[in-house]
Amino acid sequence: MPELKCTVQTCTHNKNFYCDLDQIVVGGSGAKRSGETCCDSFEERTADSYSNVTGEASPKSEIDCKAVECMYNKDCNCHAGKISVEGSSACKCEQTECATFSCGS
Repeated sequence: MPELKCTVQTCTHNKNFYCDLDQIVVGGSGAKRSGETCCDSFEERTADSYSNVTGEASPKSEIDCKAVECMYNKDCNCHAGKISVEGSSACKCEQTECATFSCGS
């Protein structure tokens, strides 16, 4: 399981740069660069979601990766030692990205 560091402070799942989900989905099936990927698990934090946060965040998460061209993608699972999800002021998942993405082709 990769270590997941997330700078997307506008996501309801982000707790001190970690994710409270056990598994996230990285989108970008046709991606050739990191800007063409996204965190499909992103949910914008609202006043209601912020006050109802109860899950625990962990530095490790399963990564279901749809970015099949990434050198770390093996059978749609991420095998990087650690990844960084970025998009600090994102309002929707398309404004996030897997900064660790590296095109393997």
